[in-house]
Amino acid sequence: MPWTIPNILTVLRIALIPVFLLVYYLPFSWSHLATTALFGLAALTDWFDGYLARRLGQSSPFGAFLDPVADKLIVAVALIMLVQTYPTLWFVVPAAVIVGREIAISALREWMAEIGERAQVAVSVIGKIKTTAQMVALLLLLYHEPLWGMPVVEIGMVLLYVAAGLTLWSMIIYLRAAWPLLSASDRG
Repeated sequence: MPWTIPNILTVLRIALIPVFLLVYYLPFSWSHLATTALFGLAALTDWFDGYLARRLGQSSPFGAFLDPVADKLIVAVALIMLVQTYPTLWFVVPAAVIVGREIAISALREWMAEIGERAQVAVSVIGKIKTTAQMVALLLLLYHEPLWGMPVVEIGMVLLYVAAGLTLWSMIIYLRAAWPLLSASDRG
């Protein structure tokens, strides 16, 4: 593995997960603010590692593999933790949709790569918008205190539903792109 700045940022994002988890459960009044800051730092490293890999010409197979894994891990951990804070059907449904879609699309991408058709399920613009809505939603839900008079939790929930809707939409796009290969009969 080449120790490039983008790869270091990706590894840092994964290393932040246990710290993020620990801080979330600390019994201090500032823990939600610290948890939000850690998640925000992780979200920034997600953007910067990709940007720097392209800008500095430091893309690598290791980074291409680990970056989406790091993204999915931190989001899944945040959603699972937040289920405890918001133990309602209104929260659990979009959380389950987001985590379920990530598992399904990861499996689809792996299978498509095996058969040499990975480009059919490349990241789309909708996926990038979904990720932005999801990250902002999670930041607001982690913070969960009114900010400048804004109802942070309510805005976070609306954005989480937007992210879940875009999640389903992008999954349909990926499945439609892969459908000809998925539905082909085995002529072996």
